[in-house]
Amino acid sequence: MHLFPALSKKYCHERMSAGEAQRMAQFIAWAPMVFQVSRLMVKFGILDLLRDSHDGLTQGELVQRTKLSTYAVKILTEASLSAGIVLVDEETGRFSLSKTGWFLLTDDSTRVNMDFNHDVNYRGMFFLEEALTNEKPEGLKTLGNWPTIYEGLSKLPEEVQSSWFGFDHFYSDNSFSQALNIVFAHNPRHLMDVGGNTGRFALRCVAHSADVNVTIVDLPGQIGMMKKNIEGKEGAERIADYPTDLLDKTNELPKGEWDVIWMSQFLDCFSEPQIVAILQKAAAVMNPNTRLFIMETFWDRQQYETTALCLTMTSVYFTAMANGNSKMYHSEDMARLIDQAGLKVVATHDGIGRGHSILEVSLP
Repeated sequence: MHLFPALSKKYCHERMSAGEAQRMAQFIAWAPMVFQVSRLMVKFGILDLLRDSHDGLTQGELVQRTKLSTYAVKILTEASLSAGIVLVDEETGRFSLSKTGWFLLTDDSTRVNMDFNHDVNYRGMFFLEEALTNEKPEGLKTLGNWPTIYEGLSKLPEEVQSSWFGFDHFYSDNSFSQALNIVFAHNPRHLMDVGGNTGRFALRCVAHSADVNVTIVDLPGQIGMMKKNIEGKEGAERIADYPTDLLDKTNELPKGEWDVIWMSQFLDCFSEPQIVAILQKAAAVMNPNTRLFIMETFWDRQQYETTALCLTMTSVYFTAMANGNSKMYHSEDMARLIDQAGLKVVATHDGIGRGHSILEVSLP
């Protein structure tokens, strides 16, 4: 198993003392409490107050400024000490922000991940064991009664939907500028966006090139959301749609003279056999000049280990909540599936946005 250097350094050798390892084990055992305390330290504004106070604040001052009870402030600040979110001055009893607390408060990806896990995943993770055993998203019933989360996206409660799309868009949107330079290197005129979601990439494409026409392929529910999202926006007249369920064996991708087929954060939503079947459908409508671009966050190809942590944990979301059978893939697994589908990888573009890679694929 090949890993990028930062991951190899972290994952291949034991680096903790026995005491450190024991504490980490306890941290894991109490992780649900740590998560909720941390979330509320942000929500109640306590971390904001500590960041903005040069000399720190006592528990009494925090009570006055937050209007929380003395009991609530003591519970939160003392638990936060043990979690490493805040520090305390023994002489004055004043609390201040730790480096970890600072990242909780100011790091965009941390905030997006926290909202996603609280609003979308938290209750459903109770059913992870059943999901792993049955290979079905057993935790999804905490949100609604659908086979997968994708059929229910348009029906999710507003706060849950906001956190789901916030998570999804945060990682993809930061990659689009670099991706466009790769996708449009040969001035494509006909582009198929498979799994186009709300049409954000399609809008970027028609803004990038006045010559391109985009067809978005997605589930009917997502197509409806996409139409609302692009309505009245510049270039929307060059965006067509093709509603279909690609898991239905009788459904195919639209035929045409495709210069580019684009799949962004799409194939990770499917199991390995499903990925092969989808790629075979793509191969059936490709010509020798068509390029298939697959943009994914492969956990093994990360420059920073923290990103790999986020990705392997995202796989758990897919198991319990999304569909029960997909994950964030190792790049070697994806290359194997591409080969099984009768296609070949002709180039790999790493370092795209926040940890994305683009596999450039063609017919053999």
